[in-house]
Amino acid sequence: MEAAEVEFLAEKQLVTVIPNFSLDKVYLIGGDLGPFNPGLPVQVPLWLAVNLKQRQKCRIVPPEWMDVGKLEEIRDNERREETFTQMPNPHYMELAKLLLNHASDNIPKADEIRTLVKDMWDTRIAKLRLSADSFVREQEAHAKLDNLTLMEINTIGTFLTESLNHMYKLRTSLQYSEDGPSQEH
Repeated sequence: MEAAEVEFLAEKQLVTVIPNFSLDKVYLIGGDLGPFNPGLPVQVPLWLAVNLKQRQKCRIVPPEWMDVGKLEEIRDNERREETFTQMPNPHYMELAKLLLNHASDNIPKADEIRTLVKDMWDTRIAKLRLSADSFVREQEAHAKLDNLTLMEINTIGTFLTESLNHMYKLRTSLQYSEDGPSQEH
């Protein structure tokens, strides 16, 4: 899966917008949205929130977890723990990126939040690289990937699958050379 595909999946996440227009309920394949009334919050998929924001039809309310204090706590907890901790949203990175790129004027302390999310990402990717290195070095056959997000798995997935294939080939050829070719007549 490509990063763009993971981002596409993340765009289905619901966010709250405060519209500045009126519109009755909209019936879509993915579900009904609205009604939209000026000043009244309504939940919509991220893709629609970004579209409305670009057309200056709404203000996006940042998710509850997109707060400097909460993100600092999550970042510090992630740095303390050896294992991966639960993230505030399974698509935290994609949501933060899209919201900060398209609605930073609606997000208090947007620059600090951008830095904190990047720090969390960097910490988790460093952990992931260390885990993958240990996994390959110790020639493990399987791994447990608790609390990783789809984007994080996507980042390391190709490397891990190729490593497993190479390890399998090496083990198979080593086994073959130890057993030797069969001497049956």
